[in-house]
Amino acid sequence: MTAKNQTGESRFRGRTLAILAAAPVAAALVAGAPAHAEKITNPVAVFAGLDKITGRIISFDVYVDETVRFGALQVTPRVCYTRPPTEEPRTDAFIEVDEITLNRKVQRIFMGWMFAASPGLNAVDHAVYDVWLTDCKMSSPVPPPAKR
Repeated sequence: MTAKNQTGESRFRGRTLAILAAAPVAAALVAGAPAHAEKITNPVAVFAGLDKITGRIISFDVYVDETVRFGALQVTPRVCYTRPPTEEPRTDAFIEVDEITLNRKVQRIFMGWMFAASPGLNAVDHAVYDVWLTDCKMSSPVPPPAKR
């Protein structure tokens, strides 16, 4: 049973109307808001490489679409994404890795996404060299490759 006021209306009707009036505004705000912030495209991918023979780990920067040699491997990032500082950190890159064999042939050994937060998920695990993504950034102390 609902309590009635002097005009015979339910006492909840005024609240219901106010809520219904506000609903389209709230729906428009939610519909217009992005679920996630846009990815930031970075020109430089940062990798770590392990030489299993010497046990040495080095960090090296590679510009997107540039190929850098690490031991017998050629590493080429195609894209490198991060998220805005207001988002949960996620860094990923699409990478191609080729091996230069002993008879000087180039053989693709990896092509796919690498995730900095999960280096073991899609790292390159070679017999002598391991390579994994550690970061993406906007600039590098290494000069960019010469324009062709």
